[in-house]
Amino acid sequence: MKKKFIVHVDMDAFFAAIEQRDNPQYRLRPVVVGADPKGGKGRGVVSTASYEARRFGIHSAMPISIAYKKCPKAVFLPVDMEKYSLVSNQLYKILYNFTPNIEPISIDEAFLDITGSYHLFGTSLETCQLIKRQIKKETGLTASLGLAPIKMAAKIASDLEKPDGMVEVTQEGLLDFLWPLDVCKIWGLGQKSEAVLKNMGIMTIGDLAKRDVKELAALFGKTGAHFWRLANGIDEREVETQREAKSISNELTFDKDTLDRKRIEAAFVSLCEKVSGRLRHEGFKGKTITLKIRLQDFKTYTRAAALDKSTNFFDTIYKEIKYIYENFNNEGKLVRLIGVKVSNLIPADFDDTLFSDIIDKKNEAIHKAVDTIKERFGNTAIYRAGSKT
Repeated sequence: MKKKFIVHVDMDAFFAAIEQRDNPQYRLRPVVVGADPKGGKGRGVVSTASYEARRFGIHSAMPISIAYKKCPKAVFLPVDMEKYSLVSNQLYKILYNFTPNIEPISIDEAFLDITGSYHLFGTSLETCQLIKRQIKKETGLTASLGLAPIKMAAKIASDLEKPDGMVEVTQEGLLDFLWPLDVCKIWGLGQKSEAVLKNMGIMTIGDLAKRDVKELAALFGKTGAHFWRLANGIDEREVETQREAKSISNELTFDKDTLDRKRIEAAFVSLCEKVSGRLRHEGFKGKTITLKIRLQDFKTYTRAAALDKSTNFFDTIYKEIKYIYENFNNEGKLVRLIGVKVSNLIPADFDDTLFSDIIDKKNEAIHKAVDTIKERFGNTAIYRAGSKT
C-alpha cells in the first residue's frame, strides 16, 4: 500500500494573534476576542484567547462573563471577521501552492494531502517546514503542523507542541506514537465515552487498541468499533476537497449533559454560524437542514427539514434548527451532543428559484463581509442571537 502523507495545519490563537500582530501594544498581553464583557455582565462567548490569556484559564467558547472574572485586566476586543477573513484567504492561497488536495476545516485549520506533491519541495517533512516558513513570512503569524499517514494522527500531532509546533509521525512509528497517549486524544471521543472507558481501566489509546472489539461494539455500537480501529492506527478517511462535498456539518459534545436552554441555544448559534461560514467559503448552499441530537442514554436522533430554496445564510439555518429542536420530544432526558448539517448542496451562484428576493440580496451582501469559514466560536451574529436567549 502506498504511503500517505497527511498534514494538519492549525493556526495558533488565530484571531488574537492577528490583533497582536496589528497592535504592538497588545503583544505579550492577555488578549480575548469575543463578545463585549460589559464589566463581567456581558453575554456571549470567547471566540479566541491568546496564549497569555490561556494561562488564566480562558479558552474558546467560555462565557465572556467568566473570562472577565478570570482576568479583568485582559484586552477584550470585538470580532473583526472581515479582517480575519482576509488573512484566512491569504493562508489558503499559501496552502494551495503546495497541493490542490485541501480539506478546509475552519477559518484557521485545514487538512492537506501532500502525497503526490511533496517531492516537488524535498521530503514530506521539508515540505511542512517550508509551509510553516511561508505562512510566517506572508502573514506574520505562526502555525502548528502535524504530519502523519492518517488524519487522526496528523490532527493530534499538530496540537502537541503548540504554539509554532511541528510534529512528524511516520508510518513505522504510528502505533508507538498513538498508544501511550491518553484515550481522550481519540478523535471524536466525548467526555462521557471517555469516562466509561476509564471506568473500564482503559486509560490510554494503547489500552483501547488491545481490548476486544466485540466488547467495545457491545457498549457503543458501531462507534465502539470505529474507536477501536482508530486506536489501532486504522483511519481510512480521505482528505476531502470541496469538489467532493455532499454536506457541511459541525457538532458539539457538551462537557456535561444538559437541558439548560441557554447553553443549548448558544451552542446552536455557534454551530449554525460555523456551518454557514463553511458553506460560503466552499461555494455552496443547501436545501436540507438536519439536527442531530444524542441524549444521555447515548441514543442518537436526527430530524430534517426541507427549505423552499437553498441557503447558506446563518439566520435561515438557525431559525430552522431552533424550530426543529423545539418540536423534538427528548422525554426529559439530558442532551449530550448536538449537530447541525446542511445537505442537498448546489453551487452558491446557482438560482433555484424563479425570482430574486431583495431581502436575500441584502443578506448576501452582509454575509460577504462575514468570514467564510468559522471554527472558533463567536461573531457579531452570534452576539445578537445570544442576547435574545
